[in-house]
Amino acid sequence: MSRETISQSISIVHPISLSHGKNAEVWDTTGKRYIDFVGGIGVLNLGHCHPGVVEAIREQATKLTHSAFNAAPHTPYIELMDRLTAFIPVNYTVSGMLTNSGAEAAENALKIVRGATGRTAVIAFDGAFHGRTLATLNLNGKVAPYKQKVGVLPGPVYHLPYPSADNGVSCAEALKAMDRLFSVEIDISDVACFIIEPVQGEAGFLALDIAFAQALRRFCDEHDILLIADEIQSGFGRTGQRFAFSRLGIEPDLILLGKSIAGGVPLGAVVGRKTLMDNLPKGGLGGTYSGNPIACAAALATLDAMTDEHLQEWGSQQEEAIVGRYEAWRSQRLSPYLGRLTGVGAMRGIELTSTDGTPAPQQLTQLLSLARDAGLLLMPSGRSRHIIRLLAPLTIEPAVLEEGLDILQACLKQLV
Repeated sequence: MSRETISQSISIVHPISLSHGKNAEVWDTTGKRYIDFVGGIGVLNLGHCHPGVVEAIREQATKLTHSAFNAAPHTPYIELMDRLTAFIPVNYTVSGMLTNSGAEAAENALKIVRGATGRTAVIAFDGAFHGRTLATLNLNGKVAPYKQKVGVLPGPVYHLPYPSADNGVSCAEALKAMDRLFSVEIDISDVACFIIEPVQGEAGFLALDIAFAQALRRFCDEHDILLIADEIQSGFGRTGQRFAFSRLGIEPDLILLGKSIAGGVPLGAVVGRKTLMDNLPKGGLGGTYSGNPIACAAALATLDAMTDEHLQEWGSQQEEAIVGRYEAWRSQRLSPYLGRLTGVGAMRGIELTSTDGTPAPQQLTQLLSLARDAGLLLMPSGRSRHIIRLLAPLTIEPAVLEEGLDILQACLKQLV
């Protein structure tokens, strides 16, 4: 099949064409089988074609394929919002809206905080990724390739260092940078919100420093600034619990959702304090496809599967397998390029570095190819594209997970 009709500005990690998949396994159009550690870049926490999700889609498709909710409401949207808001582990009254994607959730969150605060400035973080739409581009903490050739972006947006044990930036360093920001760059009273990922995804699965998260929450409370948690990739069980912000001991004011919310069907949401969600005028929120009934049905089936017991069990099993293998590889000195293990729970990254500790992106490119040839799909990340992002379905069969880790082990040994 020709790809001439597809924009060449879309970057392809793996030059194959997939045909079908089941849980953590996929097959390409030649019939070759792969173990999928990409998971649609964090979309498939329940794997490919989860039976409950497929059945929900099939049943809903025979009833109602679409109704624009803001024109004529439908029951799947209402049922999902009832279930979804109850699923958010906070102590305040929650409401929200459904979107088509995580980036669209972020865009709507910016409107909501502007309406609530009367302010426009946003503080984001180095290494952040919040989307590819025009407003979210400016939130991203990385220029290439996202901000190149697109000119002036919506703002104002300022960036701070992201403190994490995984990147060596301390809480004290980040707080010092924040103090400088408000001394030199912008008045605190002009800031509408901070937006932060509890675990950064694009940057290589960096877990936010807990002390900083709590200090940031206190700072926001003191200065009437809103705090947005982007849980688009870290949410829905990826860290072994419903959402990653729970490990930080804080409650954000708004939460961005997407990716694994609907088992592979496009859907997102922005949820949070009801007083914030209700502050815009009638018609200020909405969208033609937002909360499509088939997507809502898939999300309801996803929530059915994501009990706390399941999430803890799946997360623990995957974390133990990955951490155990990594520690064995380190003790065996499997590869001179094997760097740090990043992240938390089942949201893990493996750094590839040279002997002097600098990033080794060439070796990661080699690893992607070696692993693909051996039947394993991997996803790169990190500012230097040197961190393997492990995103196998939480539901992966233990034997398939071990098989995938065996392939990864063999390929790491081959790096030159």
